[in-house]
Order: sequence, then C-alpha cells, then structure tokens
Amino acid sequence: MSGETVITVVGNLVDDPELRFTQSGVAVAKFRIASTPRVFDKQTNEWKDGDSLFLTCSVWRKAAENVAESLARGTRVIVQGRLKQRSYEDKEQVKRTVYEIDVDEVGPTLARATAKVTKNPSGGGQRAGVSNETDDPWTTSKPANGQTHASGWGGGQQQPAAQGANYSDEPPF
Repeated sequence: MSGETVITVVGNLVDDPELRFTQSGVAVAKFRIASTPRVFDKQTNEWKDGDSLFLTCSVWRKAAENVAESLARGTRVIVQGRLKQRSYEDKEQVKRTVYEIDVDEVGPTLARATAKVTKNPSGGGQRAGVSNETDDPWTTSKPANGQTHASGWGGGQQQPAAQGANYSDEPPF
C-alpha cells in the first residue's frame, strides 16, 4: 500500500510468540520485541544502555506457525514490516497510543548465534496471493535449447522475456 511506513528493527523477543487462529482458521502469531540502543561512554570507557523501545508484532499465516515453532523468549531477531499506530481509551478513560508492526519478514540474527534453516513444503512460505507451481523455482534451470520449462516458465508458453508485454524481472516468490 502506498504511503505505509516500512521499518526494520533488531531486538530481543520479550516473551515466547503466542500462536492463535482466527475463526476462519488463519494463523496469527503475536510477539513483543525490545530494541535497546547502546552507546560507548568515553569518560567511563564502557558501554551504556539507552531507553528500550518495545513493539508488539503480528505475523500471519504459515509465517506465524514458523515463528511460533522457531523463536523463543530472548532470541535476537530482525523484523521488517509496516509500522502502525493505534489509539484507544483505557479503563480510566485515558487516551493511549501504541505502535505495532505488521510483520512481513522475521528471522534470528546470526551475529552471535547460528540457525539451521528447514524449507517448508511447496507453498509454505508464499505471500498471500502469490502462487508458484514448483517447490523452488531457482532449482530449475532454463533448457539450453530455448524451449520453456512447463512449470518454471508458464506451462510451455513462450518465455516472458521474449513476450515483451507482461514481463517482470521480479523473482517468482
């Protein structure tokens, strides 16, 4: 959507992700991260922590299930998504404003940890509305004779580059 604020935050999970399902069966995971800036104080010759920023994050569908299965409290993560502002009145009728992230991408940082990546079955990591007929489009190679691959290049039709119209150089995922 045009005009949305996309933000990337690095921080630690404050608690374990909470996985729930909507009435229609769509998975959603909520988790909170804390991002704390560190500044080196030359006078004391040590690092000092600044004020922590706490953000509630929501991730949907298969990614929600992956987050709930893969991440836990204390894990250092990188989160990218759309920053949202929401206002409400609390029990004492005081108006409050919170900032949240609708997560597009999330994963553990590898600066001080390792991770073992396990791919989901076909379609598991797809964004809503994007279809892909192959498990991994990058593992199929274009035939040397110029013919098209039935699943990787559009069901045996001419390759998009030769079609001219409707050609996109975006990756197929």
